[in-house]
Amino acid sequence: MVSGCQAIIFLSPTFLWLPPRLQLAAKAVRYWTRIFRLFCPVSFMRKNPVKEKLRRGEPSFGTWLSLGDLYATRVLARLGFDWLTLDIEHSAIDWSQATTILGAVADAGCVPLARVPEGSHHYIKRVLDAGAWGIVVPMVDCEEQAKIAVAAAYYPPVGNRSVGGGMHSMNFGATAGDYYNQANDNILVVLQTESPRGVENAEAIYGLPGVDAIFIGPNDLRFQMRRPDGEFPTAEQHEAMIQRVIAAGKKVKCPTGIHAMDPQNALERAKQGMQFIAVGSDLRMMTQEAQRTLEVLRPQGEKKDVARY
Repeated sequence: MVSGCQAIIFLSPTFLWLPPRLQLAAKAVRYWTRIFRLFCPVSFMRKNPVKEKLRRGEPSFGTWLSLGDLYATRVLARLGFDWLTLDIEHSAIDWSQATTILGAVADAGCVPLARVPEGSHHYIKRVLDAGAWGIVVPMVDCEEQAKIAVAAAYYPPVGNRSVGGGMHSMNFGATAGDYYNQANDNILVVLQTESPRGVENAEAIYGLPGVDAIFIGPNDLRFQMRRPDGEFPTAEQHEAMIQRVIAAGKKVKCPTGIHAMDPQNALERAKQGMQFIAVGSDLRMMTQEAQRTLEVLRPQGEKKDVARY
């Protein structure tokens, strides 16, 4: 709801198209607008609802954008997901493409996030300046890696993020000044646990200031748990490692999450206390629906293993 104090600021400063009597009234409004601005400063920067949900202990659900397709992104951004994460780690997406997609998500009223290729200052700075409202950082195995990523996401004195760009503020519907003043309160920082080493260092990583959530990459975790002979862990061993992450998060009061492959599993994880939960991806949704269609059309046909994640 926009207050009267806020609403008058939207009036155009150009009144030539108005009748003379209305021009005088409009000029008076403009005068009083300046007075109100002095005594009633207004910030229109949007707040990050995902960050607020995590703070309240509520679950949030999103999905991965792996296709890098603008049309698909615009559709998904309007369907009701809490957030959409553009996967720049595993998808062939350039910076111009990323900026367009992140802007499309934000303009649709959804929260645009980006998974960076690695937790370096360079990548984190680029995605945030491109308009992401937060980052997902893969393969965080130790406290030092976590500190580097967290520092890169926040402006000084909290972190060491460089100042520049303009796409970031537009995606928040803010002025550049408001963005620089409020970004640290709204940027979401999610670190991924994807290895036994990361699980061993869980409490030290999860307890760092500035970490909003931990996100398990179950597929990488499973591969990282392989024995020297190549044997994969059992389902029970894999699940036990996931439960260690959940327990560590609860101990240090840091929200946890995971990449679920279907909505039923996502709801089960939410019941376990997870809050940042991805359900598949645009690529997986397209692939699964195409496979279901072909199973009806050609029930005896071979099921193709083309794309999984």
